[in-house]
Amino acid sequence: MNRNWMKVFVAAFLEIFWVIGLTHAYDFWTWTGTVICIIVSNYLMITAAQVLPAGTVYAIFVGLGTAGTVIAGFLFFGEAFKWEKVILIATLLAGVMGLKLVTPDKAEKGAES
Repeated sequence: MNRNWMKVFVAAFLEIFWVIGLTHAYDFWTWTGTVICIIVSNYLMITAAQVLPAGTVYAIFVGLGTAGTVIAGFLFFGEAFKWEKVILIATLLAGVMGLKLVTPDKAEKGAES
């Protein structure tokens, strides 16, 4: 896995924090952390999409961020665990992984960096 794909995964990880921050931020420091996560997350996604296929980058970014946010809701915020949600998130992740697998390497111009 190259550096640009790592940027996408780090951006998705940070997306989880800023989405949670939008709901749970309550003072200057939590809002500051949320804004920083938004800026860094989007910067990483945009810079990766300049080299990798933009549609694939965005789908992976949003898919992993969504899955992580739902899982965090289950684990840390007392959201009701529903098998339907788990099945739908697994379907979403399968689609995202499939999209990554079928994206041809030759479309990744400059991806060797």
